[in-house]
Amino acid sequence: MDYEKIVVGLDIGTTKIAAIVGKKNQHGKLDVLGMGQAVSDGVVRGVVNNIDKTVAAIQKAIREAEEQSGIDINVVNVGIAGQHIRSSMHHHSITRISDDDEIKVEDVNRLTNEIYRIMMPAGSEIIHVMPQDYMVDYEEGILDPVGMAGTKLEANFHVITAKTNDIKNIHKCVKRAGLEVENLILEPLASSLSALSDEEKEAGVCLIDIGGGTTDIAIFHDNIIRHTAVVPFGGDIITSDIKQGCSVMQNQAELLKTKFGRAIAEEASPNEIISIPGLRNRPPKEISIKNLAFIIEARMEEIIEYVHSEIIASGYDDKLAAGLVVTGGGSQLLGIKQLFEYMTGKDVRVGFPNEHLGKSKINIVKSPMYATGVGLVLTGFRSLDEREERYKAYPANREAGNENTSKPNGGDFFKKIINKTKGLLIDDIDNTNY
Repeated sequence: MDYEKIVVGLDIGTTKIAAIVGKKNQHGKLDVLGMGQAVSDGVVRGVVNNIDKTVAAIQKAIREAEEQSGIDINVVNVGIAGQHIRSSMHHHSITRISDDDEIKVEDVNRLTNEIYRIMMPAGSEIIHVMPQDYMVDYEEGILDPVGMAGTKLEANFHVITAKTNDIKNIHKCVKRAGLEVENLILEPLASSLSALSDEEKEAGVCLIDIGGGTTDIAIFHDNIIRHTAVVPFGGDIITSDIKQGCSVMQNQAELLKTKFGRAIAEEASPNEIISIPGLRNRPPKEISIKNLAFIIEARMEEIIEYVHSEIIASGYDDKLAAGLVVTGGGSQLLGIKQLFEYMTGKDVRVGFPNEHLGKSKINIVKSPMYATGVGLVLTGFRSLDEREERYKAYPANREAGNENTSKPNGGDFFKKIINKTKGLLIDDIDNTNY
């Protein structure tokens, strides 16, 4: 078995921490070799708030994945989410010395790298820089400027930032669990790799990942990510509403939601009643399925209103020819598709990560709940492929035997810039010890 071609994704979520081990088969599909998961007690709304509990959960998930796959795990691709995530648009330009020769990849890389020098709010750090389009000598709408003649090169960039302390806490947890962070990836970007097709991204699509603590949004058009946002509500707040509205325990509320919950109250029968075991020496409690659905529908409508507002604010509301794709654990609620369609007026489908998966005995990963974990593995493979392409493109690296020049040391924060031009991967290593 070629261990260099095995990638591990680590999804540190609000509800669960999941580790997925994957390997590409001969058909280019992802074979899941093993997975493990643990209850996430130390994460609230996507942000680590208890280091020890998070480390213990990571170790449990990794241990299960190792036992199932038979592989020792040392390096992981980690997702980052939470309402501290911010996205913004920036314009930048450079002036080339001469317009006699053509624009090279190095010029595009220089333009993109300089974005990291822009002033960020105190306590924030750039995690992704994504070019939108380019201008050459004021000629607009250029997707690939390489090979063109020109003096002034400009571009619009979609910049995603996160709080520095939250980034450090993720690195600290992973390091204390005995692991190394290979890539730190925004979770909706990872989910988009597993749940969206290239045709949808080109036509225009909005990915909505309903997790436990947050709902993540990513809008694509012309195969370029155009907008990202985080709604600070997810499945956990629905569980909390059920707990309060039905006067039940937290675990009972979660079971009510997952087993009997509906997103549309009209579809629930008023005659269906669930009997919940009472506390010691107390009679069972009877819960109406109809009342349960009313509680869920009210909160889901609020979440959808937030999502719709973000779509309108992005300016791409009328450009989503492929509609909406809803994924994550919250997408499994009965009637969720119909409620989104009714409130947004757009075509909606539930996003499963099946398209990129090969045959596997671990069928649970085909659930929308694991779209982010599968996407983190796919992102890791894309990173490996781009690194190999770059290595082949520079003979000096091969002659020096320096295959891992782009790989960071254990504690370094590895910033990735996915540059659509020529499919290159640019590394900007910030030597900050965590």
